[in-house]
Amino acid sequence: MEAFSSLGVGCGLLAALSWGSSDFSGGVASRRISSFQALILGTVAALVVLVSCAWLYGESFPVMKDTLWAFAAGSLGALGIAALYHGLAIGSAAVVAPSSAVVGALFPVIFGTFLEGAPGGKTYAGFVLGGLGIWLVARTAANGEGLGLKGLGAGLAAGVGFGSYFVCIAQADSSGLFAPLVVAKAASLLLGLVMVVLLRQGIPSPSKSPAALLAGVLDAGGNVFYMMAQQYSRLDVAAVLTSMYPAATVVLAAVLLKERVSGSQWLGVALCLGAVSLIAS
Repeated sequence: MEAFSSLGVGCGLLAALSWGSSDFSGGVASRRISSFQALILGTVAALVVLVSCAWLYGESFPVMKDTLWAFAAGSLGALGIAALYHGLAIGSAAVVAPSSAVVGALFPVIFGTFLEGAPGGKTYAGFVLGGLGIWLVARTAANGEGLGLKGLGAGLAAGVGFGSYFVCIAQADSSGLFAPLVVAKAASLLLGLVMVVLLRQGIPSPSKSPAALLAGVLDAGGNVFYMMAQQYSRLDVAAVLTSMYPAATVVLAAVLLKERVSGSQWLGVALCLGAVSLIAS
């Protein structure tokens, strides 16, 4: 199989669009409720979509191996989503989203090296370009109040969670397309419930944040497209293609929220996305 089939590339880019839009909605939701409360509402919405699809396609419960991988993926991915929502709530989308994308892309590339051989020189060039992009988006916070560094930390933490999710969920695709995702989202919901109890935040009403529900539906779509992308291409290729999601997040923040993004930050965003392209080529 060629690393880049047209179907694999198309699904990867659709996943990026879905996840980028989901992250924007989740960030908006996290300005009114906590990141873990937004995670709970979004995960419930995603579960409704995924369970319905699994039932319609007649998929059975995953085998034990796939269940364990999916549970690990859901838990780690939930931590990444919560970190991202928190970063988008306190900082700039132009700082948080690209940072999480570059870090999230590194994990599957490293893992893919052991499974399918070392990547080419362009991938290593992408690492350098991504580091420069992260520095540019973090060095000048749009509001001048130092939120860039806060957003950067959250973005890097989110990237670790996302990269781990990419690797783990890819190991759980032998039991179908939707069933492993149901397990992963169930794990995310469990983690979110534990955190709101420990933090004494309470479980929010679905009517309190429609944006969080929308984020969950879009996130479900992103997960499905990613699973399809990694089935039709290399793991690292699928992951880095979907890691282009910051483009949608930043554009939506600039257009809908009128969030001010400096010229050097836009350059940093471009370099981060260019790095993702190099890593995938």
